[in-house]
Amino acid sequence: MSENGEKWQRTVETTPEEEAKIEEATSIGAVVVHEAVRKEGETELQRPTSALAWSGVAAGLSMGFSLFAEGLLHAHLPDLPWRPLVSKFGYTVGFLIVILGRQQLFTENTLTVILPLLHRRDLATLLNVARLWSVVLAANLLGVWLFTLGLREPVFDPGVLESFRTLGREAIAPGITAVFFKGIFGGWLIALMVWLLPGSANSRLATIVIITYLVGLGKMSHIVAGSAETMYLAVVGEISYPGYLLGYMLPVLAGNIIGGVALVAALNHAQVVSGKKRRRGRSA
Repeated sequence: MSENGEKWQRTVETTPEEEAKIEEATSIGAVVVHEAVRKEGETELQRPTSALAWSGVAAGLSMGFSLFAEGLLHAHLPDLPWRPLVSKFGYTVGFLIVILGRQQLFTENTLTVILPLLHRRDLATLLNVARLWSVVLAANLLGVWLFTLGLREPVFDPGVLESFRTLGREAIAPGITAVFFKGIFGGWLIALMVWLLPGSANSRLATIVIITYLVGLGKMSHIVAGSAETMYLAVVGEISYPGYLLGYMLPVLAGNIIGGVALVAALNHAQVVSGKKRRRGRSA
């Protein structure tokens, strides 16, 4: 507790019930958030490969519902400047399913499993992170591909299918350089969302919706949600699979990793480590 807090506690008498309410109303500190996320990463690193793979496929299938929901809204709204303000709420659906369902999503792991690596900095942890990343990413993309195979007539009307194509064209249109930088911001925001969730127990739903809505509305690139959009173009033959790989997947993957690891995990880890060193120096 801060010095001001200690002074207040000495001069004001409180009941146990009031103390509990004070603790509940006090925001948790960066160290607590850091440890909560790190412990989650430790748990994920201990999971067997088969469990990661099945959870990753489930997450990829679930993320397909971002394209599903946004495409439906896009198709049924008039083509006016405000349409994205409403249709992008559909983009949040896949993230809600994945995060609330505790499924393995690659961009979440650019934060959670990196913290144990930054803590230990050994080869064994690095190889374990590489195992988890490769398995989860491959499983996510497999799930997305399987989902997009089902997006066809007569399940969906031609107008809805055209909306799916439109969303895919918008995702890949900026070009390699632009989607790379959009990927940095996309990875940054998703990792920030993961960092915020431990401190938002009563507002998890709002946190997920607000952050992912910003990703969608800003047309930031996300390796899994964006792959649902662009891979659909490959499934229907509008682009080639190598075109998807080189024009979207690889640059977005690099951007998401930089945004999640460098701008969130490393900086927040450095903040916590510096705070601990400062406290040790005061106590010495």
